[in-house]
Amino acid sequence: MSITTILSTIDNLEKLHKSLLRLAIDKTALIKSGDMAGLDQMLKDEQAHLAAIVQMDNARQRAVALYLVDQGRSVLAEPTVSDLLEAASDADKQRLEEARDRLLHAIHELKWQNDLNQKLTYQSLQFVNLSLDMVRPRPESVNYSKTEISGNKASKAQTTFDTNA
Repeated sequence: MSITTILSTIDNLEKLHKSLLRLAIDKTALIKSGDMAGLDQMLKDEQAHLAAIVQMDNARQRAVALYLVDQGRSVLAEPTVSDLLEAASDADKQRLEEARDRLLHAIHELKWQNDLNQKLTYQSLQFVNLSLDMVRPRPESVNYSKTEISGNKASKAQTTFDTNA
């Protein structure tokens, strides 16, 4: 297994994450406008992207595992790029580090955008609940309590537990 195969897999992962980032940015506009049909379609598109990312990441793990086996190294259950960097030559390390850094940057941007979308969604939900609370009348107590009927506000508390038994 060659490093170029792993680098192309990492590049594909970066492209998928950037595409998912574009969807997240579009989702922000949909949340602001309140377009529920658009949000529903957006969620379906995101699910497709996530499935592709999982599939590509599995391919990356297999490629890294094959490379490590070819190098005579032990392979963990889920090999990482950091494991690969330990086994790679100096020339390949630089290319791998650059690809890893680009992917991490795309992931961090996506995380930031998703956090923003989560906050916007939460604020929208709070606004809806506030609006409902203002429109919905508060139910008043229709029943009278026992003390209000008898006129005796201070009643003796009776317990059902017999401590002398």
